[in-house]
Amino acid sequence: MTAATSQIGIYFALGSPAQVASPAKSNVVRFGMYDFAPHTQELHKEGMRVRLEGQPVAILKMLLNRPGELVTREELQKTLWPADTFVDFEHSLNAAVKRLRAALNDSADQPRYIETLARRGYRFIAPVNADGAEIAAVASAVAPTPAAAQTPLARSGRRLWLIAIAVCAVAVVAWGWHQWRHQTAAPAAPVIRSLAVLPLENLSGDPSQEYFADGMTEELIGRLSNIHGIRVISRTSTMQFKHTQLSVPEIARTLRVDAIVEGSVMREGGRIRIHAQLIRGATDEHIWAEEYQREYRSILALQEEVARSIAERIEISLTPQERARLAPTSIVDPEAHEDYLKGRYYFNQRTSDALNKSIAYFRQAIARDPSSALSYSGLADAYALLGFRGGFPSKDALFQAKAAALKSIELDETLAEPHASLAFIAETHEWDWATAEREYKRALELNPGDARVHHWYAGYLVYVGRLDEGIAEARRARDLDPLSLPVNNALAGRLLVAGRYDEALEQVQKTLELNPHFAPAHQTLGWVYLNQGKHEEAIDEFQQAVQISGTDDTNFVLDLGFAYATVGNREKARRILAKLKQQHDRGLVPSGSIAILHGALGERNEAFAWLEEAYKERDPELTYLKVPGRRFEPLRHDPRFRKLLVRMGLAD
Repeated sequence: MTAATSQIGIYFALGSPAQVASPAKSNVVRFGMYDFAPHTQELHKEGMRVRLEGQPVAILKMLLNRPGELVTREELQKTLWPADTFVDFEHSLNAAVKRLRAALNDSADQPRYIETLARRGYRFIAPVNADGAEIAAVASAVAPTPAAAQTPLARSGRRLWLIAIAVCAVAVVAWGWHQWRHQTAAPAAPVIRSLAVLPLENLSGDPSQEYFADGMTEELIGRLSNIHGIRVISRTSTMQFKHTQLSVPEIARTLRVDAIVEGSVMREGGRIRIHAQLIRGATDEHIWAEEYQREYRSILALQEEVARSIAERIEISLTPQERARLAPTSIVDPEAHEDYLKGRYYFNQRTSDALNKSIAYFRQAIARDPSSALSYSGLADAYALLGFRGGFPSKDALFQAKAAALKSIELDETLAEPHASLAFIAETHEWDWATAEREYKRALELNPGDARVHHWYAGYLVYVGRLDEGIAEARRARDLDPLSLPVNNALAGRLLVAGRYDEALEQVQKTLELNPHFAPAHQTLGWVYLNQGKHEEAIDEFQQAVQISGTDDTNFVLDLGFAYATVGNREKARRILAKLKQQHDRGLVPSGSIAILHGALGERNEAFAWLEEAYKERDPELTYLKVPGRRFEPLRHDPRFRKLLVRMGLAD
């Protein structure tokens, strides 16, 4: 076959010149620095993907279909918000256009792309370069004339066209082959084994609804953390990125995760709408996006559906137990669930006033819906935390916490949180070590990704002398909550009591990098220096802790007094002891603190007399009795010390 015959064969195989042009035809619309592909609904800026989904991208597509023309609000409503959609159309449209303008870095006052025509609609005003239309026009302009009208010159031109088209066809085929080989040879996308859920955006426009967006974020994190085989970053760390300007890759690097979940939530009367998307952290690659609309009564089922969809997208195999937990769940009472979310909102603020507000909301939720295991669980958490605020444990608060936790488990045994609350109370107040471990293990079985449970369980393991296990749990808590100051500081403390001073020093310095004004980190650093024999440095750190927190924080003042006694400055140590005794008389300092300072001063008889009072008070400080390298070290070799360990169930 001659070259000409070969070229003609390729020509007939591929079609006419106009048809040959179509494979190269581009459907991308270009404007300014942006490219938009209507068929995939992807927007790029100078080659970089811009995250835009849902109504905003649909509006952009409609505007680009008719550049320079008015697209009325009625047309947008008819196309994007059908009549059976329960939304506040005006608010939803304004919010969607606002998100679109933000993606395009556009302004409503001085628009470059989208012009608002008051009360009428919108118009796309930037020049648009549609490559597809241009190529079609070129192909039409050079199409061959009918054979009857062709001159020899035209026929010669036609032969030249055939050759040119054949060459183009070969190039297209070669390019396609190269792309196919490249795709088949390309390595598989990295497996996703860790992710973070960023705070969902509140699209209601009402700042008072922030509790709802925050609550939905926390509950989605909780659903995902129940799944084995994936590390889900805790709420404490992800909430630090609320309203952030950082890019997805920057956030992913900070949290050390493979993927990011972000989205928005809006409550519209009795309806909830959630938009969620999954993004690969390293590349900002969009993996999945979906929008859900449900009645408020089905809010738990909605959360479970989102979690299940994400698990499927990252190809995590759910166990039968996990599938059962993510199966459609019972409906909720909307008003009761609102109270529950408000209770969680105030609980997360952790102040005494906020905890009392959270208790009021949890009780109100229970009054509306006595079958709400979640509300009882929240009530247990709030009372447990309130029970240990201040110097003395509140027996009434801890009794209320235990009763609420038991009721929550009675209503739903699969909730991890009330098991953790029972463990915390058994450990720190009842000194029932066997029950504490059993409940911690049950909580972790139900929710292996709960950073708080790993954090508390690490403390338990250290209290009973299992230091290496405690450090391992503390590391798990840190990996799940990498930006939490208490969790990072606790890991340093676990390393300290194990005698791993260099590692403890490195970890506490990382904590101070997160926040140099975090007083407990200076306290831990003081203990590292004290154990290393660096007494002056230790006193400096304890003094910083006191200055940052305020002189009324007796916890830091106690350690400063301990350091003074250790270096032989008995006068300063005794002044602090006298102050602590005055505060003890006013019910502000437990007996264990007085015992510790007497012990540091070498006054053992006084120390053990105060320890007996601390035992009667159920002072939580005594949970540290077995922990080496800390406050009880001066008393460790006294025979009375072992007797106390036996009474507390901590003796080997």
